[in-house]
Amino acid sequence: MAKMKPISFDSRGALLPEHGITEEQIFSLKTQLETARDEVTQTDLDLFDNGDCIPQNKQPLDAGFHEMPERILDAYQADRANSELGRILKTATRLRESVDKVVVLGIGGSYMGARALMECCCQPYFNELSRADRGGRPRMYFEGNNVDNDWTQGLLSFLKSDSKGDGPEGKWAIVVISKSGGTLETASAFRIFLAALEECVGKENLPDYVVPVTGESGKLANLADAIGCEDRYLVPDGVGGRFSILSAVGLLPAAILGIDVVTLLSGAAAMNSRFRTEPLGDNPVMDYVAVNHLLEKERGVLTRVLSVWTKSLESTGFWYDQLLAESLGKAEQGALPLTCLNSRDLHSRAQQHQEGIRDKVMNNVILDSWRCDPLSIGVSECDEDLLNELSDKTLPNIMTAAIAGTNLAYKEDNRPTTDIHLPAADEASLGQLLQMLMLATVLEGRLMGINPYGQPGVEKYKKNMNQLLRAPVTS
Repeated sequence: MAKMKPISFDSRGALLPEHGITEEQIFSLKTQLETARDEVTQTDLDLFDNGDCIPQNKQPLDAGFHEMPERILDAYQADRANSELGRILKTATRLRESVDKVVVLGIGGSYMGARALMECCCQPYFNELSRADRGGRPRMYFEGNNVDNDWTQGLLSFLKSDSKGDGPEGKWAIVVISKSGGTLETASAFRIFLAALEECVGKENLPDYVVPVTGESGKLANLADAIGCEDRYLVPDGVGGRFSILSAVGLLPAAILGIDVVTLLSGAAAMNSRFRTEPLGDNPVMDYVAVNHLLEKERGVLTRVLSVWTKSLESTGFWYDQLLAESLGKAEQGALPLTCLNSRDLHSRAQQHQEGIRDKVMNNVILDSWRCDPLSIGVSECDEDLLNELSDKTLPNIMTAAIAGTNLAYKEDNRPTTDIHLPAADEASLGQLLQMLMLATVLEGRLMGINPYGQPGVEKYKKNMNQLLRAPVTS
């Protein structure tokens, strides 16, 4: 494997005289950040490994995500055929050869991560390409995250009309992801899509076309037994849903799409190493937390805008929105849910952030290189738009100017920004970014003195839903 290009974090746009922070303030947090890092990398992991002496204030302790990339890679290197990753790759190959469409059913982290991986690492408009142009990899669709009647009906109608013939084009499969199987949105979708799949492939063949990712026990595990599913994968213990993207939850859909999951995990492992060993100032996790935390505490900047300057990372932004909101939003005084801004919203959203209330920091995510060759504006006989003078400029040139111009406008108005630079929209860069954001979320939680794990409000929501659905219908 070629040497991995590291992602970088640039905080200079937040060093502002009036409404920003200073380098001195950042380095004043050094001891607190190092103490919090020790808690994340040593205390929490020791407690997690022991399992039987976790104090109440740390329950739940879903620290299993931290060293998971290394554990999965080490097991794969030791036994490629029988390791979890080896089996995932085998299942992915089987499905690629037998179906042309895969429906992933899940909610929250059980689908948002897989969608982020697809949109970043696959070609744009992947699902619209022919099977040959997709390299024989199936199209992928996501449901079970909502109970939207029309979108569900639309996907079912499409699957029925598009699945014709005896080859892979005539077949589709389900990957259903739920640790317990008790989440109503996903469970309802699974029942509906399972009935449609049975109509397509026959009841006796369902085990070949349904792959659950679930817990060792629970409603979905019981359903998998009843169906006879042989290929099934576990949602790891000690890994919360929003931290599960680099487990089978994300790796199985990614492998089906042909994404290089080994490089993805290697990128995450590289970020773990940087987090553990590099000092403040060269440590993307600690630097990101220091700047955003200080802006909140010193300047009242409660809203963090993840400004993704590529369509490929929009779903990553939505995944991070949930990660931060559910992890730190439980504090009475803590980070609020993000606004996800993307480049095509530049004129409508950036202007509002530039002139509105001073409660936001813009965290830019910027690609340093593009997958495709640069596309030039070109010369036209119809120059009424006066673009011939820019004919030699490319879309990457325009994007670079747009980012620089927007950042300059923020700076002139003393509005803080930071830049996360990704070498490319690929597995190595995304693996680093995902692990960086998960580690940063946990690190800031420990810095704030709150538990970043657990799912506040979920049990109350489920209880209320069940009571309302089972209540008598009144006219």
